[in-house]
Amino acid sequence: METLKGADLEALQLKRLRRTVRQAEKVPFYAQRLKEAGVSVDDIKSPGDLTKIPFTYKKDLQSGYPFGFLAVPLKQVVRIHTTSGTTGKPTVVGYTRQDLDNWSELIARNLTMVGLTDEDIFQNAVNYGLFTGGLGFHYGAEKVGMTVVPSATGNTKRQIEMIDDFGVTALHCTPSYAMHIAEVAEEMGTTLNSLKTGIFGAEPWSDNMRKILEEKLGVTAYDSYGMSELYGPGAAFECPERNGLHFWHDSYYVEIIDSESGERLEAGERGELVVTPLNKEAMPLLRYRTGDLTMLMDDDCPCGRGQRIARIMGRSDDMMVIRGINVFPSQIEHVLSSLPEVGDQFMVYIDRINHLDEMTIEVEMNREFFSGELQDLSRVQKKMMAALKDVLNLRTKVILVEPGSLPRFEGKAKHVVDRRGQAF
Repeated sequence: METLKGADLEALQLKRLRRTVRQAEKVPFYAQRLKEAGVSVDDIKSPGDLTKIPFTYKKDLQSGYPFGFLAVPLKQVVRIHTTSGTTGKPTVVGYTRQDLDNWSELIARNLTMVGLTDEDIFQNAVNYGLFTGGLGFHYGAEKVGMTVVPSATGNTKRQIEMIDDFGVTALHCTPSYAMHIAEVAEEMGTTLNSLKTGIFGAEPWSDNMRKILEEKLGVTAYDSYGMSELYGPGAAFECPERNGLHFWHDSYYVEIIDSESGERLEAGERGELVVTPLNKEAMPLLRYRTGDLTMLMDDDCPCGRGQRIARIMGRSDDMMVIRGINVFPSQIEHVLSSLPEVGDQFMVYIDRINHLDEMTIEVEMNREFFSGELQDLSRVQKKMMAALKDVLNLRTKVILVEPGSLPRFEGKAKHVVDRRGQAF
């Protein structure tokens, strides 16, 4: 299934796509939307016909709160997850037993693809509960047969003790929390020698950050992609080549579109990721606009598996417009992590001063370059500001702060505070 190609893959996708459209017609929103578009399942004769169907937006799902997008009776829903709701009403996602089995199968596929087996001890250091990352990876790892340590987040010193005491070989968490674990482990004087695999996701992170995490934790680091609306994490995952993420083509139909025009883009063109899950029972989705920016890769992966997307380059909904220039937090993180003087954390503040947007970045110093005094570091500040301007084409103010002085986050990192009235 992972290596299915050509006519066999297209036939499978078409079969599952038509089944998904039939399931979606049970949802009043989709029944009305398809009627207005003049589209029925009979009009879907190839996967390309999906473009006849209008997009689904996050605001649509929010408007159906709590159960307006369920295609099955509530008694068939055996679990509920929700998004955080930080931009409005949370999105409620329901799962049938079959949905949970499909999801855990995809997670297990990801884990075995990178060489994990029932011989591994897996520490799951993400939030459990309504956040999909915890239970999603938990059940997938158990399906592989791994010994699972459901450590969740927090109590970092205890997390490190468990890694050492239990001989944990694989760690799953956000990249920002992994960085924090590495810092605390260094302070405790332990090198976490048992670790060999790191699985990181839920927030954008750069190849430079990958290198730092691998050096500090002694792991091979893999990127994981997903969102609650698509079951959760594990919709796409890096293989051992670590050059793009394989989107499981038997379970998802992927498009890349121009965010403004909605037109489909070709492989190699950056745009917004649109996904239609092909196996969801409780909550089918049609052409869901994720807001994530990426591109389809146009070359075959040596591993033999199918379609890949490039690592997420940012989000259309966390894009900052500063003096007319589009800026993504991931761009800032990429620049800063490439400079040896920069430590592990930064915070971005955006203000409007005298009717002009100003961006200030607080940057922790790398301990190796910090002498105990922040004076006489103008050369380093100028270097950072020049590097940022080269990439962002925007003047920024950089403030250097002591190592360990900025906030740490156990879940998703919050790097940007827009004080013009919107927080990221």
